[in-house]
Amino acid sequence: MKSIDVAKVAIKMAISSREEEELLKQRYKERGIKAVAVDFGGDFNGSIKKILERAAVAARREGVVEDTHVGEGAIVGVTREALSQIAPKAFGLNVGGKIGIARWGEHLSVAIFFEIGLLNLNEVAIGLAHRSLPV
Repeated sequence: MKSIDVAKVAIKMAISSREEEELLKQRYKERGIKAVAVDFGGDFNGSIKKILERAAVAARREGVVEDTHVGEGAIVGVTREALSQIAPKAFGLNVGGKIGIARWGEHLSVAIFFEIGLLNLNEVAIGLAHRSLPV
């Protein structure tokens, strides 16, 4: 499996419904892929810290990363990278969406699916990033 395959899993988790999420998680687990997703929402500027925390907590809780300095640093770093891709579009606006996280071996990917809103004018975007972790 390559990094692009793990990124695809993260994207699928980020765009899944709550019902699909559980089925996908089980299907990926059978293939040796650890995956999790978590929702978020609020003002983008105020949500950055919450998004980072939710990603870290979910990844540790589901065993996607180890509860160590290295594991937590990797998930926070990769999530920040995905957020940075969306920041210019979302700065100062309300956002909502879902974080998809996937890991297989050394490959760790985070996809963040955003709905960016101003009144009833909504934009959608995905931030995607990858890191390598020791196995």
